[in-house]
Amino acid sequence: MMIKYLSILCLLSGFLFLSKAAFSNGYMQDSRLWNAKWISEQRDEGLTYGVYHFRKSIELAGKPESFVIHVSADNRYKLYVNGQIVSIGPARGDLYFWNYETVDIAPYLVSGQNVVSALVWNEAEYRPEAQISLRTAFIVQGRSASEEILNTNGSWKCVKSHGHQPIPGFFFAASKGELVDMNQTIKGDWHAVNYDDNSWSSARELSDGKTKGTSDGWTWQLVPSPLPQMELTYERLVKLRTVNGMDLPISFPANKETLTIPANRTVTLLLDQTYITNAYVTLLFSKGKGAGISLGYAETLYDRHEGDELRKSNRNEVENKRFVGRIDSLLADGTENQTFTTLNYRTYRYLQLIVSTSDEPLIIDDLYGTFTGYPFKQNYVLNTGNSEIDQILDIGWRTARLNAWETYMDCPYYEQLQYIGDTRIQAMISYYNSGDDRLARYALDLMDRSRLTEGVTMSRYPTRGKQIISTFSLWYIGMLHDYWMYRPDSDFIKEKLTGQRAILEFFEKLQQPDGSIKDLPYWRFVDWVGDMGWGPMGTDGSAAIYDLQLLLAYRWAAEMEAAFGLAHFATYYGEKASQLGATIKSKYWDAEKKLFADTKERNGFSQHANSLAILAGLIDEQDMATVGNSLLQNTTLTPCTIYFKYYLHQALAKAGLGDDYMNWLDIWRENIQMGLSTWAEDSRLQTVRSECHAWGASPNIEFFRIVLGIDTDAPGFARVKIEPRLGIMTDVRGEMPHPKGKISVHYKQQKNKWKISVNLPEKTTGKFIWKGQVYVLEAGPNILSLGVK
Repeated sequence: MMIKYLSILCLLSGFLFLSKAAFSNGYMQDSRLWNAKWISEQRDEGLTYGVYHFRKSIELAGKPESFVIHVSADNRYKLYVNGQIVSIGPARGDLYFWNYETVDIAPYLVSGQNVVSALVWNEAEYRPEAQISLRTAFIVQGRSASEEILNTNGSWKCVKSHGHQPIPGFFFAASKGELVDMNQTIKGDWHAVNYDDNSWSSARELSDGKTKGTSDGWTWQLVPSPLPQMELTYERLVKLRTVNGMDLPISFPANKETLTIPANRTVTLLLDQTYITNAYVTLLFSKGKGAGISLGYAETLYDRHEGDELRKSNRNEVENKRFVGRIDSLLADGTENQTFTTLNYRTYRYLQLIVSTSDEPLIIDDLYGTFTGYPFKQNYVLNTGNSEIDQILDIGWRTARLNAWETYMDCPYYEQLQYIGDTRIQAMISYYNSGDDRLARYALDLMDRSRLTEGVTMSRYPTRGKQIISTFSLWYIGMLHDYWMYRPDSDFIKEKLTGQRAILEFFEKLQQPDGSIKDLPYWRFVDWVGDMGWGPMGTDGSAAIYDLQLLLAYRWAAEMEAAFGLAHFATYYGEKASQLGATIKSKYWDAEKKLFADTKERNGFSQHANSLAILAGLIDEQDMATVGNSLLQNTTLTPCTIYFKYYLHQALAKAGLGDDYMNWLDIWRENIQMGLSTWAEDSRLQTVRSECHAWGASPNIEFFRIVLGIDTDAPGFARVKIEPRLGIMTDVRGEMPHPKGKISVHYKQQKNKWKISVNLPEKTTGKFIWKGQVYVLEAGPNILSLGVK
């Protein structure tokens, strides 16, 4: 058995600037001990659903150049300075690494009287599955003695809003809906300096604020958030699709229009964003005492048909459709300037607004969204003259963005959970399309912390409950290897080797004498085929797909250990990989069919197993083309869904078939034909649950890695390998981020010659492969003129 080692987290620090405010990045603790208190409402025990308002007034002799504070809460907060929102958080984590944001609020302060206020909410048992919690609490700590005037303690005021209740709805691991009675909410502009808060109670002091490692670990172990603040962008709904109960101006909702809903009337509006979005929804309205308002959110509409099954057809169509979605409900109090903004963002393409008035008309002053997401920047360019490629890239980028917030997510509508299988692909999209690796680093940190004492990781993290997909622990090792190869930060990966060893020790205990895994425990998810995605198992409890994933993990681990770990482990894992590779070939290879079988009985074959066999280097050179063609043409193979096509397409390219890449995109074309604006979770588009799964956005990687041929050829992307597979394209130009800048290429066929231009970042070299020939690439511009044949 392998030796256990303690892992040590390296702590880093820095500040990122966004919208005039500065936010911390890394894990270096504030050098000063905190003396702020965690606070709450005076009489509240903090364990039930609640929405709370906090205020603190301060007077300043002049406008400061800098005023830095740290802020956090449980569950979540929105922080305002003189009525302007300056921070939303904390970034999701766990109690042992509870994030705080660092904000320079000086741009929002004025000479004289100022007010800092916060909306804090605890969804308690209704909170999202990804939300870990201890109890309701809020904290602010000044960075220096002069800024400690804002430290949370009994000088802060607090009041609980009794107008909020949860709406559980049907299955959502994500946040629930809100029921808001405007008669019971806090009245007036409570963010304003001149607001009268004399009726509010002094806040209750709970405990001292403690940064990680300065206490016994009983409460929140505070660490600086490693992430920037999430993007907030004003976003109007685009189209009114249907209306029942009254006439509306055709310019609504794209333009701000005042709508008056008559008394004793029920009006239903179906609004279309035209694409799926994540947004905080704001409704401004007046009058309408006793009116009920429903805001419903749906990714798509459902067909009307007999039976209970929810079926979908073209997502752009609204005729003869059913609206099924999550809702927020409001009760109007009859006053002017009533305001509702969702506590959490909502995911929707279609928004259904239902207003049922009583004896007084209700006036809708405005309805809009505020898009939110991780602030990824699009740093790629691909010009092919093919509008379909442009559309696929645009949909993929949107899908990736909607599944990236304070963590990567499997889907924003239903779960908002960071699953390892999804996240591996999402991180690669970040490397290829943006170059921002902060969310990927945070994902690797969280996954490392999720490991159980037996070594295996959870399938997803953060999460309130434990779910284990044992195969995802192996993809986590793949994520470590990806980061090592594409990002110049080997020290970060070195910290993770202890966890990698623990995972492999878990799997080693399951190996039979020949190395094959027997009776893999927990959820053995592979892909959305078969029963709940479980791979087939042989009568001896083994299966090729699991042995192949372990083989790949051993090889990745051996490479990383050899580079900066322990030589013993590099040798050991190399030996384990050699043994397992030989076993897989003898146990599952069918020489007659020239395919790897799923089990030792050799009565079933899949694209999955044979794709991984190619990627693991188990196919002899003379059989490579045969296996590759079988993956494309043999209809008896269990097919990959959109998720596992990430591995299938890499295998096909390795088998020398990459020039046909444009012929492999049928499922993406079906998504487009069905009117989807993001990629669906699996390939059954009439019954698929989630409309937005970023694991389907792999073409945003492969247009660059397969078609343009750009890939890493050394750890940290220190060397570049470029091997284009252009198919019938004759004029292609592209650009993608690199740790030292950007890589740009231009391939243009002119008669019987290819004019090839490659520009590499400074101090970066590489090689260009064309028709089996290798050409040296230097930093800066490289010009080649090569024959067509």
